Amino acid sequence: MPPLSAHQLRLWWRRRVAALAVALLAAAALFFSLSRYAAAPPAAPKAPSYGHRLPTLVDITLVHAAKDRGAVCLDGTPPAYHFQPGFGDGSHKWLLHLEGGSWCPSFKSCANRKQTNLGSSAHMDSRAEFVGILSDDPSQNPEASVSGKQSWIELLSKGLARAKQAFLTGCSAGGLSTYIHCDDFRALLPKTPIVKCLADGGFFLDVEDISGRRHMRSFYNGVAQLQDVRKKFPRCSSDMEPGQCFFPREVAKAITTPMFILNPAYDVWQVEHVLSPAGSDPQNLWQDCRMDITKCNSKQLEILQGFRKELLDAISEFKNRRDWGMFIDSCFIHCQSMNALTWHSPVATRINNKTAAEAVGDWFFGRREVKEIDCEYPCNPTCYNAVLDRPYKED
Repeated sequence: MPPLSAHQLRLWWRRRVAALAVALLAAAALFFSLSRYAAAPPAAPKAPSYGHRLPTLVDITLVHAAKDRGAVCLDGTPPAYHFQPGFGDGSHKWLLHLEGGSWCPSFKSCANRKQTNLGSSAHMDSRAEFVGILSDDPSQNPEASVSGKQSWIELLSKGLARAKQAFLTGCSAGGLSTYIHCDDFRALLPKTPIVKCLADGGFFLDVEDISGRRHMRSFYNGVAQLQDVRKKFPRCSSDMEPGQCFFPREVAKAITTPMFILNPAYDVWQVEHVLSPAGSDPQNLWQDCRMDITKCNSKQLEILQGFRKELLDAISEFKNRRDWGMFIDSCFIHCQSMNALTWHSPVATRINNKTAAEAVGDWFFGRREVKEIDCEYPCNPTCYNAVLDRPYKED
């Protein structure tokens, strides 16, 4: 299977949305999209043709009224969204997507975002392309039809309150936000029969890096302290550091809404920023391995297999929840739901002959219980692996 090039990976990754300032994330950026489903087929989807049409382009809308509530981006510009209404039965089926973009753990790092699309609606694309899980092309997205983005509260008056199905999803930092806000979303829609959540590439691990430090925990300590979010996690043990409460392994324990975990076992972003972050590898011994998993030596592969085991251990307790689903492939990639190739295409990764889109569709519509756990790298020949030409960044 040909690898995913850096150009392909960054082409879809550059599409961001502006920060929505809410109580929990007022100093950081919460990125989101929403999509309304059109009528979904009752049967499992058939294999698609490879003739994808051009993606739908959706215009930006600024929420000027949000300024009165103090909900603004880091530079003071109003939050923005892209929204395409559904039609027919689809007008009552909604999908909201929280996009990635990391977090800012200090005032300085937050200030650095103010002149980018991670902190200003003035720097967002005037039109956004919707692919993968947000696509209205059945060959890319066999269960859904049309897409859009906007804030939850404003959407209630636009039909979200009357939704028959609601699906909150997120990618990367948006995936972590999905874990954090899943039950809040459920509570927002008490009359909606079906409310579920999906986190893509958001199961960040609290593990030691190659130098023996816990870089990611330190990073989340900064986020938690800056935004005073410890109170958001009342079930978190008082003897834990604030940053520990932020990890999905802890957050997910309290989630009661049905959740789907979509994650690669060898997450390219986590290999770069969690397992071998800057400063942990002064001799750059991991540089080639970070960029291309096929260039990892035997010792590095052994460490990567240990990283996979940490992920499987972390999600093991959630395998027993019948209304939860998971798709853990053995690929070297990050978010997979926002890319047509990795979400659902003839060359998409498969586990037990199912793409991620097919597995999620089976789970969401209750066609079967979905707990797909792939074998160790390099066992899966369908994997679409990233090959980077420079260090991987979210912005």
